[in-house]
Amino acid sequence: MMIRLVAIDVDDTLLNSHGRLLESTKKVVKQALDREIKVVLCSGRPLAGVQHFLSDLKITGDDQYVITFNGAVIESLGGSKLKDDRLSQTTYKQIDQYAQKHKVAYNIVDADSQIITSNHNVNRITVIQAWENDAGILIRKPEELSENHHIIKAVFADETEKLDQIEQDVVAKFGQRNYVVRAATNFLEVMHKDVNKGVALEFLARQLRIDANEIMAIGDERNDIPMLDFAGISVVMGNGSNQAKKHADYVTLTNDENGIMRAFNKYVLL
Repeated sequence: MMIRLVAIDVDDTLLNSHGRLLESTKKVVKQALDREIKVVLCSGRPLAGVQHFLSDLKITGDDQYVITFNGAVIESLGGSKLKDDRLSQTTYKQIDQYAQKHKVAYNIVDADSQIITSNHNVNRITVIQAWENDAGILIRKPEELSENHHIIKAVFADETEKLDQIEQDVVAKFGQRNYVVRAATNFLEVMHKDVNKGVALEFLARQLRIDANEIMAIGDERNDIPMLDFAGISVVMGNGSNQAKKHADYVTLTNDENGIMRAFNKYVLL
């Protein structure tokens, strides 16, 4: 069956190890768009963190879409939101208390792409996160934000060893009422219970009347697994995690070796 939509993770998938788009990636995305195949970036980042890549790839307009915050937000590139699931204030306050107790760095990201934390000693991981997402960092205690503040997700952003120590405990404490996922070695994220990339991709596909068998998903990490499982064709980068590769129909080259081009040429640009 012909592919009508390609869903692509951003970090370590769409981008190479230097955080840049390969020329080969730009070329095959353009060829797909010219054939009226939709290319949807599916990222844990907020919109501000992927906007320049969308612009570079010429993915624009009301009939093109982006999935951000690991599936919490779906919107057209004309600005219309199709889905917008927020984290409760109660959960946010519980996460703040947990972070203080366990001395782990954390932040929340709101609908305006702002990164907010009550940690006065902002660590290097949070600074990198802010830089990648073109965001500022605000120091605010939970009580300093209004009850209506639009929080999309909470992120434990710390060294790999620290997150390894707390991951199972965080899942146990927050996982029943929320979606908890290790998005990368330095990021353990907590979101609304109905959020993941697979749910978002399925929602968008229904809106566009595109069958799962007409979708190819490309990713590299655990937070990509739900969309890999939903799509008719699942592709994992050669640099992807072992967990993600178990869900792949095809393992392509790495993000530094034209892996995106290889996948497009194999399944899309036939």
